Amino acid sequence: MDEQQLKADVDAFVDEVWEDVVADIRTLVKIESVEDLEHAEPGKPWGPAANDALVAAEKIASRLGLEVTDLDGYIGYGDLPGVSEDHIATIAHTDIVPLGLGWTFPALDVTRKDGYLIGRGVLDDKGPFVLSLYAAHFFARQVEATGRKLPYTLRCIIGNNEETAMADVKHYLKCCPEPLFCFSPDADFPLICGEKGVYQGEFRTAEPVAGGSIVELDGGTVANAVCGLATAVVRADASALPAADNIEVEAVGNGLARITAHGKGGHASLPAGTVNAIGLLARYLLGAGLVDDAARPFIELQALLTEDTDGTSSGIAAHDEKFGPLTCVEGTARTVDGHFVQTIDSRYPTTTTGEAITARMSEIAAAHGCAFRALEDKVPFYIDPECDQIRCLLDTYGEYTGKKAEAFCIGGGTYARKFKRAAAFGPHEENPDEPAWVGMEHGPDEGVSEADLKRALKIYIVSIARLMEL
Repeated sequence: MDEQQLKADVDAFVDEVWEDVVADIRTLVKIESVEDLEHAEPGKPWGPAANDALVAAEKIASRLGLEVTDLDGYIGYGDLPGVSEDHIATIAHTDIVPLGLGWTFPALDVTRKDGYLIGRGVLDDKGPFVLSLYAAHFFARQVEATGRKLPYTLRCIIGNNEETAMADVKHYLKCCPEPLFCFSPDADFPLICGEKGVYQGEFRTAEPVAGGSIVELDGGTVANAVCGLATAVVRADASALPAADNIEVEAVGNGLARITAHGKGGHASLPAGTVNAIGLLARYLLGAGLVDDAARPFIELQALLTEDTDGTSSGIAAHDEKFGPLTCVEGTARTVDGHFVQTIDSRYPTTTTGEAITARMSEIAAAHGCAFRALEDKVPFYIDPECDQIRCLLDTYGEYTGKKAEAFCIGGGTYARKFKRAAAFGPHEENPDEPAWVGMEHGPDEGVSEADLKRALKIYIVSIARLMEL
């Protein structure tokens, strides 16, 4: 392989196809592909809109020269057959999180402004997904021109359920063999080689306790985020309740008051700097004498679990050299059929297990009048950052950026953890000069630099060419 000629060909290719890349990203962004299980049906297991995005993505893959297979609407893939049926793969996803509030640009379109693309999914993950297809298209054109196949089949896996359960990959692995190596363009550069275990659980009061001094509890939106807003409706005179920082009190009639705690939310995997509103609310309720004997054990449990975010207060703290410390946060508080229900989310290193967390949380639950159950447990994922495939990706990234390329570990989760030999590889990078109006993934005005995407496409093509030679 003539590296100099390869890079020159890649530069010319990216310039030639870029407007088509943006047009295909726009095609997918226009589809509000949020999971909708209520309207799921055979062939559309994640709902009609998610399936629309999957079908549109498969049509793009076919147009770009790939042999497309749809696996019962769960997931799809496009192949460029090689000499060997064994395959090297990319995996990206066409589903999105809900649009949410606060957009100043159209959420379901691509707006181009000052070198940026704005729209839901341009970064996570429809934009990077389209890059993966065009990386394969580069090789499809080479094969067509020369008649020489790649050493291995190149497969672009089209995920459709990443934002919720990743059950699409579970279905894929029932139908298809593992790739020789796989990378997901759904993360940060340089490269993610490890992901903490992901654990979620739920406390539930053993007896119905709502309706006494505390009529209702409600807080948080999802289990895997630090709660930023929590409320309690209590039997009290609002005018007689004490003032407190970040606490809002209002009368709601019939001798009831609503107490709202304002915290600072954030992703469960990165709790540093957050303030859990559930903890603020619990401490206020206890301090103001608003908790009767029936509800007290549960409210004290909430206060205990929010004393820290490293599991020290609950006795599950753990640490290792690869992943650093365990994290544990309270996500949602709800009133369900008269019971109070509280979720937790923990990201754990290799020095503990989900079973150990369950055992300890069950002890704490029993001491606070609750039952506890594990909801999810995904074990830690790690691939040796010195293996040939990872060094190949890192070296290519370093050549294109001039930056020191070192793999790192995260507390979040990507598709990489679903495969035996995989990594998460860009395309996002922190940029201190990024305009303030460019939003983050999952937030309003989600945006990404076109220059960064162009460079990422070049990195992906050259990386795949090198992986084929290993």
